[in-house]
Amino acid sequence: MAAISKLITEGIKSRVRRPSLFSKLTTVDDLIASGFFKNGMRMGWSGFTGVGYPKVTPIALAEHVEKNNLQGKLRFDLFVGASTASETEDRWAKNGMIARRYPYQVGKTVQREINANRILFADKHLSEFPLDLVSGYYTLEKKGNEIEKLDVVIVEATAVTEEGHIIPGASVGATPEIVQSAAHVILEVNTVLPNYEGLHDITLGKFAPYKFPNLIQRVDDRVGTPYIPLDNDKVIAVIESKKLDKTSDSDLQDEVSHHIANNILEFLEHEVTMGRLPIHLLPLQSGVGNIANAIIGGLADGPFTNVEVWTEVIQDTFLDFWEHHKLSFASATSVAFSPSGFKRFYEMWDDLKDRLVLRSQSVSNSPEIIRRLGVIAMNTPIEFDIYGHANSTHVCGTRMLNGLGGSNDFLRNSKLSIMHTPSTRPTKIDPIGISCVVPMCSHIDQTEHDLDVLVTEHGLADVRGLAPIERAKLIIEKCAHPDYKPILKEYFDMSEKKCMSIGAAHEPQMLDKVFKMHLNVMGEENTMRIKSW
Repeated sequence: MAAISKLITEGIKSRVRRPSLFSKLTTVDDLIASGFFKNGMRMGWSGFTGVGYPKVTPIALAEHVEKNNLQGKLRFDLFVGASTASETEDRWAKNGMIARRYPYQVGKTVQREINANRILFADKHLSEFPLDLVSGYYTLEKKGNEIEKLDVVIVEATAVTEEGHIIPGASVGATPEIVQSAAHVILEVNTVLPNYEGLHDITLGKFAPYKFPNLIQRVDDRVGTPYIPLDNDKVIAVIESKKLDKTSDSDLQDEVSHHIANNILEFLEHEVTMGRLPIHLLPLQSGVGNIANAIIGGLADGPFTNVEVWTEVIQDTFLDFWEHHKLSFASATSVAFSPSGFKRFYEMWDDLKDRLVLRSQSVSNSPEIIRRLGVIAMNTPIEFDIYGHANSTHVCGTRMLNGLGGSNDFLRNSKLSIMHTPSTRPTKIDPIGISCVVPMCSHIDQTEHDLDVLVTEHGLADVRGLAPIERAKLIIEKCAHPDYKPILKEYFDMSEKKCMSIGAAHEPQMLDKVFKMHLNVMGEENTMRIKSW
């Protein structure tokens, strides 16, 4: 075993300000050799959208499994606020180390294992997951009168306060509630990252009927503490980490994403002109990906000033938004920059630290606050249909991608809900083989009652106040790809005629034909461009 004195490095001494925790310093090899980790454990990690996740312990556990041929024999139920990174989660999935996963994930291997039912996965609204966890929804059996805890939680910290509380890094996510639900805690203190102290606003949820209102009335309000409370009696190990988050380069903005962004920006300008939005807009929420980057990039060059952001994730183009003095304040639960973006962020630290706050995902995604602030929500689905429903999770109704995430937290409760997507995507044999505008979504996450505006590179359909048949005509005309427009129009006309004949034409569909485009792309033809209905 390593001598504790050798583990008290200069980095640890500068970051861990509670000396009593020095006695719990150890190496990850000694921790694994102790036999603590057991098959079937429930395990929580910190992290959100690929940042702030523990690295040393998960990577060492994967190496231990690989070295000792334990694939499929050391499996855990894994709870994280959202996604982590391929170096941890995807590697675990490849080694058969994940039995269950909640509530959101990203990674090709994880998705493959989920869709083979070798990982049992359940997605959930990200605003609800943390409180569901501490309420015992994922550990329904009880020991006496106590809710069953997570067996162990591994948390990355950039510092530990004099009281022994956690200063997180680039994300908060569900970490406060995951720590609250822990029987044992392993702290990974990252000494190569900057100390993020002062950037966070941490609150813990209370159970009904004792819940209080979230007393946030402005984007820059702070109502919590700058640290995550931690009962030091739960801590079984403190490990120094010198690993950076493995983030990827920012998604490239192509011509399609720029057209979509321009359609949205023109719409927002029109709403200001019509007096339905204030001159500085309302707080913005933007998802992740190239379209989101193009929208924020457009805002950085656009006419709006003193804009505020209330969102989940801050990406690279937000840095341009700040540098152009257009963004006044941003609230999120994660800053997920590219490697070059993090370099810029640290260079801008002194200017940004008072214009940014990171909160728990139960607050960043709180329906109560989203509705109070009047957030403008923008997210990307897999597909939307001619009546204004959207599918964000399941390709052709069955293949899980990432999970619902926070899209419904925002879209259902926003002042203005916008969904944007390219009108088509390629298949192996057809560059426009998939239409993202379909007669009926193959799986529905967002209903027609939740969405106000639908956008592709071809146009924007403002469906507020419209009846279903009006929505269908507008969405086909404004959003569908030219090659698919006549196909969808023919379907709608046939459906309307058939349903009118039986007095059931409020939202016309032909159930024997409605998924023909999906079936065609899944077959040998591998395209949704059907020849006839």
